[in-house]
Amino acid sequence: MNTRRKNRLYVVVAILTGLGLATALVMYALRANIDLFYTPSEILYGKGEAHTLPEPGQRLRVGGMVMPGSVKRDEKTLRVSFKLYDANGVINVSYEGILPDLFREGQGVVAQGELQAGNLIQAKEVLAKHDEKYTPPEISDAMKKNHQGTMATALPQGDRQ
Repeated sequence: MNTRRKNRLYVVVAILTGLGLATALVMYALRANIDLFYTPSEILYGKGEAHTLPEPGQRLRVGGMVMPGSVKRDEKTLRVSFKLYDANGVINVSYEGILPDLFREGQGVVAQGELQAGNLIQAKEVLAKHDEKYTPPEISDAMKKNHQGTMATALPQGDRQ
């Protein structure tokens, strides 16, 4: 093989290696920023047929209904804690900041944040549901299940009255 062909081969290999490395770095960076959607029951009992549980420290989005009587506000700070429920489970959410105007008890919300130990979501953002026209299918299905189940079935045994 002559020198000219060797140099072209080296350039092509270097370009392909660079593209492969760049693709790997982009995929790694995007993997760290993925927020998976869960419902409260999926956090408690697992998601999918394999019942895969999210791990503490994992970033996620959780959608459900704000349980009536569960909103507790700290009078000195903007910290708010509340419970989200669906047909089969209840989880706690803690958030520090200004809540959306549409946030209220019995309203559907999506909280984006990190899962802490004890099934607590430390939310960085809370979105209040306001229109059903543009709801993704997975959220729509979860909300339908919420409305079919009663709040009493979502409460743990100790919280039922």
